[in-house]
Amino acid sequence: MTKPRTKLELTWIGKENRPKLEPRILLEDPKKSYHAPHRVTDHDLFDNRLIFGDNLLALKALEQEFAGKIKCIYIDPPYNTGQALEHY
Repeated sequence: MTKPRTKLELTWIGKENRPKLEPRILLEDPKKSYHAPHRVTDHDLFDNRLIFGDNLLALKALEQEFAGKIKCIYIDPPYNTGQALEHY
């Protein structure tokens, strides 16, 4: 018996059949990395990340560090897949 849903959520066909993934490790590729040469103020953040790859695998790699700390995340369409997106 399924539990009644009491919150707003996104639904789609096959949502309940999502794959089970093992934890992943992100490795920095220095050829694709860019860091500012220095901080301008003490409030500068160098915490941004741009991840090239499958979004599900990327999220799994971020899960351990950020679980319980984020309420919402926006993921861009599947760029770098070689597929044309007609509405962009």
